[in-house]
Formats: sequence, structure tokens, C-alpha cells
Amino acid sequence: MQAAVTSWRDALQIYWHRRILAMACLGFVAGVPYLLVFSTLTAWLTEAGVSRASIGFFTWIGITYSIKVFWSPVVDRVALPVITRRLGQRRSWILLAQAMIAGGLIGMAMTNPATHLVQMALFALLVAFGAATQDISIDAWRIESVEVERQAAMSAVYVFSYRFALIVTGAGGLYLASVMSWSQVYLVMASLLSIGVVTVLVSTEPHKRVREDFLLEARVQHFLASNGHLPRSIQSVSAWIIGAVVCPFMDFFVRHGKKALVFLWVIGSYRICDICMASMAMPFYLDLGFSKSQIASVSGIWGVMLLMLGVFIGGLVVPKYGVMRLLLLGAVAHPIANLLYSVVALVNKPDMALLALAILTENFFAGFATAVFIAWMSSLTSSAYTATQYAVFSSLMTLPAKFIGGYSGVVVDAHGYPFFFVYVSALGIPAVLAVLYLLVADMKASKTEAT
Repeated sequence: MQAAVTSWRDALQIYWHRRILAMACLGFVAGVPYLLVFSTLTAWLTEAGVSRASIGFFTWIGITYSIKVFWSPVVDRVALPVITRRLGQRRSWILLAQAMIAGGLIGMAMTNPATHLVQMALFALLVAFGAATQDISIDAWRIESVEVERQAAMSAVYVFSYRFALIVTGAGGLYLASVMSWSQVYLVMASLLSIGVVTVLVSTEPHKRVREDFLLEARVQHFLASNGHLPRSIQSVSAWIIGAVVCPFMDFFVRHGKKALVFLWVIGSYRICDICMASMAMPFYLDLGFSKSQIASVSGIWGVMLLMLGVFIGGLVVPKYGVMRLLLLGAVAHPIANLLYSVVALVNKPDMALLALAILTENFFAGFATAVFIAWMSSLTSSAYTATQYAVFSSLMTLPAKFIGGYSGVVVDAHGYPFFFVYVSALGIPAVLAVLYLLVADMKASKTEAT
């Protein structure tokens, strides 16, 4: 490992790296599809006269992002005909995913949802599947492209550019829809994928320290030696499953031992507070009597800017102070920042200054915690199974939060907004305790090694 960064100038220099600049472009195209199959799409469907019940079913498309772990071994280990030989494992899959996204968006643009709703849903599903596949590939490219000291900067740039894409496809998409048709809007958005295509073609494939031959895996060799009586086709399929699916999971637990369970606990609990709060944010603002323009200016513009600032600073300070202490800071500060919304709720009137304080503070620490958290998760992966292991982490990161967040409206209806935001903050306690445990364990291990 390289020596720690000792000056702020050195820390800033971390961002000036050709792969980090490429990450900015890839992060942007990763964010392009998200709202185009969610909130921006719902606006189009509403204007087309589609029923609210049908629009609600479209949210199921989002499950694709949470189950990408099931095909991540394919993305991680299977070579694509022709293009993998020319571009490499990561860039070839990114390019294929971008082709799926662009094709799906063009298909959506050519579909009238009022008369061909099922066709629109299928094209949207293609976009979501391509986007999830692109996420798997880009995450692997990001982790393998730079050393550990630059991972926080890579994750910061990724989150920053991803969020910028959400502004373009969200607010920008709505603005364009006021001066052109929705079909034209989606064609414009599809053209943004060209940024990713160019980036893939001009960038280089990271050095991937992985055994491409599954037969070299010890567990595969043991299976083949013990099951030589099976038909060759069954042996081949089983060997692939063991090498691409079983080995990545076993590798994680072998490398980290008992800590692996604590790591998984942190991953599953770290963002529960963030996601549950977001599920009730908009209803809360509107119920207090804030106008849509007020919410847009504070949350949509200044809130996003503070979030990006938090992301940037998170990526900046990790090389200087280390990831574990900052992971604890993020786990503590973000839930505390959420308590400001309880104060806003107790005032129970549209106090713009107080709302701005709550939104800006919460967004800053959300961005800071996210950048540090992604850098920490990236450090847990093995270079031999990057895509598969990180896909597991990113799926676990959102599934518990989405499940618990589904009950947010029930909590608000039963106990009111002031209690809800205290409850949301309390959901962050398990993550704080788990990170604190890991930090103390690392300190004890360091003392033992020193003696």
C-alpha cells in the first residue's frame, strides 16, 4: 500500500487521473437510465392518460436493480464473442449494456403508451436490465482500475456524475417535455449514451488479476475429480457454476472469516436511514404547505449541490484520514442530521429557512457517507471476483432498506412526522454499533501486531 497522503494538495491531485476522468463519464451514463424508467416515465404515462394503477405496476421494473446479483457471475466471467477479445472483459460488457439501454430508450420513444402499454413496459424492462448490467460492469471497472488509495476519489466522482445525470434526466427531461414531445425527449436521452460509448472506446481495460480458466479453481478441480462419472455436459455446467458463483462467495468468507458477517450487517444497515427518510420526504414537504417551486429550489438545486459537495469531500478526506473512522463519522452524522426534520415537523408550518437548514445538512452528510461507504465496500472485494462480489454488496445495500421503507407511510399515519424522523434516525443505530465494533477490532489488531 502506498504511503498516506499528507497534504491537501496531494489529496486534490488524486482527482487528476485519467481513469478518474473516465469514471466521470461512465458515472454519468450509469445515471441516465434510472429516472427514465421511474419518475420521468410516470410523468409521460400520466399525460398519456394511463391509469394510476397501471403506473404503479411500472415500479416493479425497479426490482431489476436489486436482483442483478443473479447474473453478475455471467458479467464477471463470461467473455462476449469478438468484442471481449478486442476490448477486454469489462469494457465489452459495458458497451453491450449501453447498446441495450439505447435500444430500449429508442423503443420507448417509438411506442405510444396509451395504445401499447405492454410494449412500453417491455422496452422499459430492457432499459432497466441493461442499466443493471452496466452497473455491474462499471463497478468492476472502477474497482479494478485504480489502487486502494484512489478508490474514494473514484466513488466520489461516480456518485457526483451519477447525480448530475439524474438532474439532466429528471428536471431536464421535464423541461424538454414542455417544448417537444415525449418521444423526442427519449430520443435525446438515448443520444446521451454516446458519451459512454466514446469513453469505453478511448479508455483502457484495467489489469484484471483473475484466473480465466475455471478448471484452475481448486474447488472445481476437486469436483471434477470426485464426479468423473457424470456426463461431460453436466461436468462443464457444474464446473462453471462452482467457479463463477460458489467460489466468489466462499472467497469472501474465507478471506474475512468471522468479520464477514459483520461486514454484511454494515452493508445491509448503513443506508436504511437514508432510503426510509427519502420515501416520505416529498409527502412531508407538501403536507407542511410548501409549494412545488420552493421544494424544487431548495431540494432539487441546492440540496443536490450540497450532496455533491459532501461526496467530493468524502472522496477527498479518505486518503488522509482512512476509511474506517470516516465510515463511523458518516454512520453517526447522517442519522443526527435527519433529526432536524423532526424539528421542522414540530414547528408544523412552512418555515423556509428551517427547511433549507434541514435539507442542506442532511444532503451534505448523505453525500459524504455515501462516498465513504462505497469506497469501503469496494475495498472488501477480491480482484478475482470483483463484479460478482460487488453486485452482492450493492443488492444487499438496498433490499433491507426498501423493504423497511415500504412501511414508512404506515408509521407516519400511526404516529405523525415528528416521531417518524426520530424513528428513521434510530434505524441508523445498528450500523453505528457494527462500524464501531469493526473499528475497535482493527485498533486491537494493530496493537497486537505492534507488540
